[in-house]
Amino acid sequence: MAVLSVSRITRRGFMWIVSGVPHREFWSRSGKEKKPVVAETVEEVKKEPILVCPPLQSRIYIPPEDFQSRLKSYVKEVFGSTLPSNWQDISLEDGHLKFNLLAHLADDLGHAVPNSRLHQMCRVRDVFDFYNVPVQDRSKFDELNASNLPPNLKITWSY
Repeated sequence: MAVLSVSRITRRGFMWIVSGVPHREFWSRSGKEKKPVVAETVEEVKKEPILVCPPLQSRIYIPPEDFQSRLKSYVKEVFGSTLPSNWQDISLEDGHLKFNLLAHLADDLGHAVPNSRLHQMCRVRDVFDFYNVPVQDRSKFDELNASNLPPNLKITWSY
């Protein structure tokens, strides 16, 4: 059988001939190319994607009644079980500890510290002060419109 395979591969000049086909024709695509089969009976129905605007996330945040105890328990979990008496003055210089504390609070309370305020969170007291401020989902104009305005002042939204 080895004799048969050797007799089928020969070298003629710079070309190898395998079973009567030169090497460049054997490997090139210029020879007999297979044309893609197009099925005419299958119809593809392309639907336009429906772009739906996601609902606006409410930014309302009201601090819970037991926030100080929750914060203290998360500080114990992140920094260790023993806390000094002035636990609100613990420094948040270590980025991993700061991230862990803020991630726990964001998951629990549903309100995260925005990126623009992260550099201000240097101590646990700063985190406590941030999370103690309630956030309303109204602008100043909405507040003015809802308040009792003098009769000669009226806010209209249509321009």
